[in-house]
Amino acid sequence: MLKGENIICIANTSWFGNYAKSTVQIMERLALNNRVLFVEYPYTVKDILSTLRGKQNAPAARMVGFKKRLQLIDSSVGSKVYNLVTPPGIPVFFLKNEKLFRFFFGINVLIYKISLKKTIKKLKFDNPIIVTAYNPFYGLSLLNKLKEKAHIYYCYDGVESGFFGKRIFDYEDNFSKKVKTIITTSDFLNKQKLSINVNSHVVKNGVDFPVFEKFSKKEVFKRDRKKVGFIGSLDPRFDIETVETAVKALSDFDFEFTGDPRNQQLKARLSKYPNVKFFDPIKPNDVPELLATYDVGIIPYIVNEVNRNIYPLKINEYLAVGVPLVMTPFAILPEFEGLVTVSHSIDDFVEKLKIETQTDTPEKIKARIAFAASNSWEARTELFGNIIEKNI
Repeated sequence: MLKGENIICIANTSWFGNYAKSTVQIMERLALNNRVLFVEYPYTVKDILSTLRGKQNAPAARMVGFKKRLQLIDSSVGSKVYNLVTPPGIPVFFLKNEKLFRFFFGINVLIYKISLKKTIKKLKFDNPIIVTAYNPFYGLSLLNKLKEKAHIYYCYDGVESGFFGKRIFDYEDNFSKKVKTIITTSDFLNKQKLSINVNSHVVKNGVDFPVFEKFSKKEVFKRDRKKVGFIGSLDPRFDIETVETAVKALSDFDFEFTGDPRNQQLKARLSKYPNVKFFDPIKPNDVPELLATYDVGIIPYIVNEVNRNIYPLKINEYLAVGVPLVMTPFAILPEFEGLVTVSHSIDDFVEKLKIETQTDTPEKIKARIAFAASNSWEARTELFGNIIEKNI
C-alpha cells in the first residue's frame, strides 16, 4: 500500500459538483495514507464572466484571490485534501492559429506553474508524485519540471476534439509517449496506450459500496407500471433513437432521466411523451436511494470509437443497489457477462427491457450486489497505489 508520499493531482475537473468522479474517489482514499494536493481544473477569465452571469458555478472568488486559493478540505471518507484553485488563464482552445495558441497557452502554463510551485514550497511537497488526470496539455507542459519522483498519466477516457480542437491528439500522444506510467480505466483504452507506452496499466472504475449497499433492494417491486431510470450527464453520447423507440413501444413503462441536460435535443424529443420525466442533477450521496427505486436501469450510449473507451461508473452503481441494467453495445465489458444485459439492436433494446422487468428475482438482486462489492473504490485505490509504488 502506498504510504507517506506527497501526491499532486493535475486535474481536468473540479473536486466539487453533482457527479461522482473517479479522480476524486481515488485521491480522497490515497489521502488516508499520503498527503494529497488536488489542483482544480485550470479556469480562465471566461469562467469568471460566465459565473457572474449566472450561467456557471466556477470558484471565481478563489480565482481572483478574494478567497483563499489553497484550502484544506474534508473528504467523504474521513481524509483531508489540499485543494488549489490557480489564477485565471486566457481562453485559448478556440484559437485556430497554432502560433497564437502556443503563445497564449504558454502564458497560462506559466501562471499555473508559478501558483503550483508556490504551493509546493509552502506545503513542503518535496519530490512529489504527479498524477495528471486526463489533462495532457498541462501534464506535458509540466513534465519533469516539478522535481517529481514519478509522473503518472491517469487516462480515464478517450480524447475528443470537440472542445480542445484536433491539436489534443498530438498533445495526448506526445504526453503518453514521454510519461513514465499510464493508468487507464478500460481494457480497450489500455490496449491503445500499450501500443505507444509499454508501461500502461488498467484500474477500472469502482463504486462507493458501503454507501450504495445501505439502499440496496431486497425484493422485486410489485407494481403495474415499471420504472426505467438513468442518473448522470444527459450528454451527446446518448443514443436518442434507441431511447425514443423504447419510450414509444413501452407506453406502460415510466422513463426517468436525472442529470445535467447537456444534450438539448434529447430533452426536446422525449419531453413530449407522457411516460417521460426529466429531473435536475442530484448530489452524489442522493444517487443510491434514487437508483434503488428503479425496476431497471439503462446506459444507452451510441456505438462509436470514442465510446468504446468507456467503463461507466454507473454500471457498478446500478449493481450495488441490485437493479438490473440494459445497455447498448457501446463497449466490450466481458466481466459483466451474466450480470448486465447488452442489446444488439434498437428492437432488441426494447425487448431486453421487458425481459429484465419480467424475470428479475431476489437471487439475481443478491448476485448483482455481491459482484459490486468486489469492485469497491477501496479495492481500486489500493491497485492504483500499488502501480504507482512499483514505478517510483
